[in-house]
Amino acid sequence: MGQTRKGRPERLGVRRRDHHAPAGRGGGPRTGRRVSHARPPPSPSSVTATATVRDSGDTGDEAMTDRATLIAHRGFAGVYPENTELAVEAASSGGPGTDTVHRRADMVEVDVVPTADGTLVAFHDDGLAERDGGERGLTDAEGLVFETDTDTVTGATVLGTGETVPTLETVFEAVPPDVGVNLELKNPGSDDLRPAEPLSQQTLSAQRALWRPYTERVLDLASEYDNEILVSSFYEAALAAVRDYDDSVPVAFLFRDSIEAGLEVTRRYDCEAMHVPRNMVRGTPFFGDDYVDADLRDIDLAAVAADEGRALNVWTVSTWYQARELVRAGVDGLISDYPTVLSFQD
Repeated sequence: MGQTRKGRPERLGVRRRDHHAPAGRGGGPRTGRRVSHARPPPSPSSVTATATVRDSGDTGDEAMTDRATLIAHRGFAGVYPENTELAVEAASSGGPGTDTVHRRADMVEVDVVPTADGTLVAFHDDGLAERDGGERGLTDAEGLVFETDTDTVTGATVLGTGETVPTLETVFEAVPPDVGVNLELKNPGSDDLRPAEPLSQQTLSAQRALWRPYTERVLDLASEYDNEILVSSFYEAALAAVRDYDDSVPVAFLFRDSIEAGLEVTRRYDCEAMHVPRNMVRGTPFFGDDYVDADLRDIDLAAVAADEGRALNVWTVSTWYQARELVRAGVDGLISDYPTVLSFQD
């Protein structure tokens, strides 16, 4: 375990919350049933520090990337069929089966949606068949996940492979307890959602009600396992529902349309981490490119994260060059489709 930045976490790119700090909007106390998420500390072998070269005194790229938290996006979706049992198991073990062919992830990211029966499954899209405007099918089934029965959803094969859509319980069973799990809350079962923006009090109240039952089921299931958890979402109301139910669970807001909007939501819920697209990181060759169309402003998110004691995790990293430049700029975690992004050092 290396050194950390002042106020930054040693583990999994998240800061432990100060429970005496003001709560979300308005600073009032949070209410709601508390869920016990007490866990034994994970093995240091799979948990990385978030320090960067600026603080450690190291000068080599290898020292920097060794400290970056590697987060397997959908279970390394560039290598394995995304969000499947095979993907999460291989990502967290260093390869499929008994083979160790690449660095294992420090944390595995999966998307969570409910079926019509309320069963939680790992799946990214709303529709079982749609992907890229309908050009190709994500599975061999059709319909909205949250309007389709569990047997149909979990029997659907993913991207023409023999892998099927797993339940969230299956995902947890496949990930060793010393590997973290990043649960991205995608959709509670509604087509009336408000992503990537701060909400008015009235809108937030209504949206909270949509997210609450689903969010509580997710947290209840996660509490049955020993993995460290990070909950992320593009939706303010999802994070609000998490804080209402158990404010000890680390959360991250996913930035998309605006740096300023992302910071507003992040500060409102005192998020332990920020998940931002790679073109939002100043000091890299990618800052301001056309990866995500957003109001970027000239804000150094790495500096903001360091000052405020939050982790800065970046999506979606595809190459060793992107990884190197992002870590040089002060990023803590790399959300990547590939396990090899930290393999090459020049």
